Amino acid sequence: MTQSIVVQVGQCGNQIGCRFWDLALREHGHYNKSGVYDEPISCFFRNVDTRGGGNSDLPVGNGKGKISSLKARAVIVDMEEGVVNELLRGPVGELFDHQQLITDVSGSGNNWATGNKMYGSKYEEEIGDIVRRTAEHCDCLQSFLILHSMGGGTGSGVGTKVLEMLKDSYPDVYKFVTAVYPSDDDDVITSPYNSVLAMHQLTQHADCVFPIENQALIDICSKVLKACPTKTKKGPAKPDSTVVASQGGLQARSKPFDSMNNIVANLLLNITSAARFEGSLNVDLNEIAMNLVPYPRMHYLVSSITPLYAMQDVALPPRKLDQMFSDAFSREYQLIHADPKSSLYLATALMLRGKVEISDIRRNIDRLRQKLHFVHWNQEGWKTGLCSVPPVGQPYSLLTLANNTCFQYPLRGLRDRFSKLYRRKAHVHHYTAVDGIEEQLFRDSVESLSSLIEDYQKLESGMGNIVEPPPRLTVV
Repeated sequence: MTQSIVVQVGQCGNQIGCRFWDLALREHGHYNKSGVYDEPISCFFRNVDTRGGGNSDLPVGNGKGKISSLKARAVIVDMEEGVVNELLRGPVGELFDHQQLITDVSGSGNNWATGNKMYGSKYEEEIGDIVRRTAEHCDCLQSFLILHSMGGGTGSGVGTKVLEMLKDSYPDVYKFVTAVYPSDDDDVITSPYNSVLAMHQLTQHADCVFPIENQALIDICSKVLKACPTKTKKGPAKPDSTVVASQGGLQARSKPFDSMNNIVANLLLNITSAARFEGSLNVDLNEIAMNLVPYPRMHYLVSSITPLYAMQDVALPPRKLDQMFSDAFSREYQLIHADPKSSLYLATALMLRGKVEISDIRRNIDRLRQKLHFVHWNQEGWKTGLCSVPPVGQPYSLLTLANNTCFQYPLRGLRDRFSKLYRRKAHVHHYTAVDGIEEQLFRDSVESLSSLIEDYQKLESGMGNIVEPPPRLTVV
């Protein structure tokens, strides 16, 4: 069984991380009623013996040993203390200790340069030590899951600095980035600068990026509430099992952004379900990078989830399986504002959970094949995964990950917002005032973004000089 380390950076990354650990406990607690430390739990959690003031790991062994105290395989970074302190005081606070986190007090001031060059350099060695200690507790480290925003200073700046450090120190470990992009009307005026500067780093150092748009999450939450309005239950939340009961559990009251962050947390749970549970067609994380990334720079995967459930205990009626497949390829279910059906697919993965027959999957693929446009060298570009364990509260679910040329359109919007600011050199002096930052970095970053957009355009138009992928991209 492999393990993954979650690296959560900045306010957004840590708020998503809070929801992820809460829902991960819920999921494992639901399917592990006996409270034993088994291989599925070990993917994200250590079992620590705290008796006598010790802190030694208890091995999985035969999978029958009781849980003593769970500790998350996590690295927590923020240049402000508020969100991290709230996380430590919350229902999952016992999962973390001070050896897993780094905070400062002044913040990055919504400035990528401050986060990346100043704080990134200041805490580089300390972050590296925390990552190393966390990695040493893993028997088979497969991936880092990095959570951060693109618009803020710490998320974009420190987040990409950490990514660069991980690439240098762990070149053979996959680095999957969940990056939250700001809305068009974001209240951080410098967010286009931060996003474009961070994009330059993501394109260079990540293995896969799952782009998420704030506005898409807001629209999805509104859609869910209209479809199934719920009232917050009074009193404490009831845990699903001894696993949750001993280590926090679901929050009794929702906080701002919880619904949006739950969607992203569910994305991560579905992506990693095959690494944690049994299935007849399990798709491991390394297979995602192998099969869905034909060119190293074009590793941005558009995601959609169905059924949609944003709140922690929404009792949605089950969706019909065929309808779920149709929903997954409609723009209303994408986690970014783009329409993949009108663009070109390079490859796509269908990751299902629950009791689904392979014949049902094949039937829906044949039905959708007539409506979707695939690049000519990968007409059979479907990677199918089937995990037998469904998400909590649903009989089955479907996650799609698509490498699609539609991603160029939100990138164009980001470039336009960047250009409006940069044309007037607005706020540039706040960045160049940081040691190690020159204005040339702005030009290099937007040129890198334009080059990526141009690559997508070439593929969509069926022209260009991009070298075709090697045979390893053949999907079965």
